[in-house]
Amino acid sequence: MENKMFCYQCQETAGCTGCTKFGVCGKSPDLARMQDLLIYVTKGLSAVTTTLRAQGESIPAHVNHYVTINLFTTITNANFDDEIFYQRVFETLNLKNELLAKVADKTNLPEAALWTATDREELDEKSTKVGILTTENEDIRSLRELIIYGLKGLAAYMKHANELKYDNEEISAFMQKALASTLNDQLTIDELIALTLETGKVGVDGMALLDAANTGTYGNPEITKVNIGVGTRPGILVSGHDLRDLEQLLEQSKDSGVDIYTHSEMLPAHYYPAFKKYNHFVGNYGNAWWKQKEEFESFNGPILMTTNCVVPPAPSYKNRLFTTGAAGVPGCKHIDRDENGYKDFSEIIELAKTCQAPTEIEKGEIIGGFAHAQVFALADQVVEAVKSGAIRKFFVMAGCDGRQKARNYYTDFAKALPKDTVILTAGCAKYKYNKLDLGDINGIPRVLDAGQCNDSYSLALIALKLKEAFELTDINELPLAFNIAWYEQKAVIVLLSLLYLGVKNIHLGPTLPAFLSPNVAKVLVENFGISGIGTVEDDIKLFLE
Repeated sequence: MENKMFCYQCQETAGCTGCTKFGVCGKSPDLARMQDLLIYVTKGLSAVTTTLRAQGESIPAHVNHYVTINLFTTITNANFDDEIFYQRVFETLNLKNELLAKVADKTNLPEAALWTATDREELDEKSTKVGILTTENEDIRSLRELIIYGLKGLAAYMKHANELKYDNEEISAFMQKALASTLNDQLTIDELIALTLETGKVGVDGMALLDAANTGTYGNPEITKVNIGVGTRPGILVSGHDLRDLEQLLEQSKDSGVDIYTHSEMLPAHYYPAFKKYNHFVGNYGNAWWKQKEEFESFNGPILMTTNCVVPPAPSYKNRLFTTGAAGVPGCKHIDRDENGYKDFSEIIELAKTCQAPTEIEKGEIIGGFAHAQVFALADQVVEAVKSGAIRKFFVMAGCDGRQKARNYYTDFAKALPKDTVILTAGCAKYKYNKLDLGDINGIPRVLDAGQCNDSYSLALIALKLKEAFELTDINELPLAFNIAWYEQKAVIVLLSLLYLGVKNIHLGPTLPAFLSPNVAKVLVENFGISGIGTVEDDIKLFLE
């Protein structure tokens, strides 16, 4: 039977092979095809911009930003609104056609750069012909998608940096060149592998840019205890990843009588000094993204979804869910920015005033804020703990959480680790163990949370700092093991970046990506030691040998 769709970009893809009838994430076949078409026309736009750069033309920043948001919008669990994708495809075609007129020689441009359309019927027809499976060679397809998913993750970092007025033309130029390269049928397997590793290199640059944007704007994260209980006033819950959105909401609501809570990947906002001046920024509510249906229900007040990690909402709270940025849900109010970047959140604030206070689901505090600057400040203490034998090994357990029961492995793994080991984490994977009472080592908590998945750069810097402190020549000589949980495309760019930095023997779970063909997986295993997870007992024994 012919597939209604085909998507295998996330870890939960059906049967670990691909969603063919309906997305596990909730996207329909029609939406999947329109996302495929948006990627296709964005490749075409990128082929034009790459050609213009070769001609010596400069590309306006708004074009670079448009490519970035197109990629970000197609990340898993970001946007479920078909209308947004029809609109963005037409806008991308118009933008591409404007630039195409400047190309001196069009003979070598791919079909995607030349194709255009004027009505939806043409879009619908084209969307059935540009999906992932149109690349017939399994290994070429695998490498192309690995590059594209890495670029989607990189686009997320770039979008957040752009919101804070940080930009990098070289990164944008590479992203567009790499996108255009996935249209080139002449590239060999070896050339695509090289481009994959280059994507990891530029991924490091993108993470560095976002780190500079976040710390330059809001200060370096610091050790912070975060309340996980609730107050008596009405609240607004902010989820996703965008710190600029949170900042604007906090500023607009500071005298409203409404409290602001973070959810999931917004938890690390509490670690930044700039946000601590807001007395109504009271704590974190709930857990990782996949629990939002029950937690959004019990929160009682409005929810602002700033980026990806939205689950199609239940009818009972859908009228309280607002989206902004790359996020979108049909039937939910979307809040756009004006030409100056300002977003008016007054409707959310007024709605909150009419709602009950959040229902309490837990009490207590959790601690975080161990980004690179904070850990560097503790470097002497950490090094001494290692030299004295108090700390035997560090485990990087960053990445994503998800719904599958197999992910309980990470909770069990954290519980089973010897008490002379420390977990370095970033991303929502932390929710599998950040509320466990794992204690400390000489005052150093055994779970060091560096922040969002966007803050994985901190973990790389910490590893490099430890390498320097112990005067080692190879990062793999450190008492450091990588046991990473992945879900979506930001985890892909983090993985590629770690490979570029020379990190080997990464364990990746709960399953290996479905988009890795057997031959591509073999390359990663043989050259970098990538492997899946086993049992908790066997993996800990292997890591500690």
